[in-house]
Amino acid sequence: MILIVGLGNIGEKYKNTRHNIGFIVIDALLSEFKAKKVSQSAFKGELYKDGDVLFLKPSTYMNLSGESIQAVKQFYKPETLIIIHDDLDLPFGAIRFKVGGGTGGHNGLKSLDEISKKDGLRFRMGIGKPDDGREIVDFVLSNFSETEQKCLTEWVNSSKLAIYSILENSWEKTASLHSKKSIFEISEICKKS
Repeated sequence: MILIVGLGNIGEKYKNTRHNIGFIVIDALLSEFKAKKVSQSAFKGELYKDGDVLFLKPSTYMNLSGESIQAVKQFYKPETLIIIHDDLDLPFGAIRFKVGGGTGGHNGLKSLDEISKKDGLRFRMGIGKPDDGREIVDFVLSNFSETEQKCLTEWVNSSKLAIYSILENSWEKTASLHSKKSIFEISEICKKS
């Protein structure tokens, strides 16, 4: 069993924010899989199942994401955990993979590490850092810029391909095939923006 978690915040207010890129990718995957919703309040999130693949969007808000992930892990005991999350330390549109490691100040990852051992594959999606003097919290909770919006579909599609690759190959092979330094590696539209 594989558990794929997208980190984000619930609610319309946060729907298209940088911090919600994990939710955005999960929603894109759910539109292609035949996953059925699994209802159980103990999971503290929206959980979907398609065969031996689980998709989770915690509804605890970012800072308590670990509670939802741990509840699902305890019930289903997945062999593989993949956590899709935004990463300030990578330029916008980057895709990187990492097993365990530090949190980089990410509250969703901190929450998971406090409850569970530092396991799982971290599917890191670069959102860059603010270049306009904004506080980090304001930046991550703001919507993507107009230019970034133009690139979002290609970035999400590239991320979906990487997830499909992980489901069929080792994460190491996926990392060698699907790691991206920035959106400019995958998008002609963004090069022109």
